[in-house]
Amino acid sequence: MAEMVSNKQVILKDYVSGFPKETDMYVTTSSIELKVPKGSNGVLLKNLYLSCDPYMRTRMTKGEGSYIESFKPGLPIVGNGVAKVLDSENPEFKKGDLVWGMTGWEEYSLVTAPRLFKIQHMDVPLSYYTGILGMPGMTAYAGYFEVCSPKQGEYVFVSAASGAVGQLVGQFAKLVGCYVVGSAGSKDKVDLLKNKFGFDEAFNYKEEPDLDAALKRYFPEGIDIYFENVGGKMLDAVLLNMRIQGRIALCGMISQYNNDKPEGVHNLTCLISKRIRMEGFLVPDYFHLYPKFLEMIVPRVKEGKIVYVEDKAEGLESAPAALVGLFSGRNVGKQVVEVATE
Repeated sequence: MAEMVSNKQVILKDYVSGFPKETDMYVTTSSIELKVPKGSNGVLLKNLYLSCDPYMRTRMTKGEGSYIESFKPGLPIVGNGVAKVLDSENPEFKKGDLVWGMTGWEEYSLVTAPRLFKIQHMDVPLSYYTGILGMPGMTAYAGYFEVCSPKQGEYVFVSAASGAVGQLVGQFAKLVGCYVVGSAGSKDKVDLLKNKFGFDEAFNYKEEPDLDAALKRYFPEGIDIYFENVGGKMLDAVLLNMRIQGRIALCGMISQYNNDKPEGVHNLTCLISKRIRMEGFLVPDYFHLYPKFLEMIVPRVKEGKIVYVEDKAEGLESAPAALVGLFSGRNVGKQVVEVATE
């Protein structure tokens, strides 16, 4: 008989309208058998770190036709995490492996159709696989290098630039020899962009009543590349300031996720007159490039040439507050929840 243990879980109470609240989720304790059913192809994971990501808000709403299914009320929330394999019936994974990928917001998860990557580099913090070496890192890499095709000397703007993805896009832009400006929502975050991440300039969008004027101040000659994380009024202002044959990578639109009705965008005719390419992308389409990405980024992380800031919450009980905090800008850097040590 396999060992049964208690399993703390974060459950979605019901579908969410408007800004999410901590009370939209609750923590409960169930039990789980520390054994994978024979022949199931599954793996049993002990979760170590969980990732809080803005896209998770869209999964808290009942929706159809999305690229990713909604969470189910009454069941644990699901997201990217770092975990240790405790038992496996899957030939690709064995007991003791460290992995990152989709897992439950709980202490232990039985994953029957694993979408997991084995962790090869152990000489960096494991939590980095929720961020710089995981899904957000790949998102920044694919969106910037594959979608935007940057060239040395180009002018780059990144919104939500101090977040898990934005802080990397800015550093990638500097690697290529671009001029890069970021926007963020506080003085501390603006200082971080300029003094830690090496952005050429940064501004607090909350202090700019006229975003078009702000962008003209920082980009008098216009913007070649816009890495879009915000949407709404920011996108509208950027369109007016793009250069001919500019590129916009649509990564996220955090300003819209809590709106019952999305804001309209008014300046789309700029796409025609300036021959701008605006392209949405999803990181799973680029996971085949993950080994190439690691080859590029791991040495630079170890050498300190690329830096990363995490905002760590301790304990599974802190996960609801950590997730909700993304939408008020409470986090500084990549929001991660530490569930357990190895």
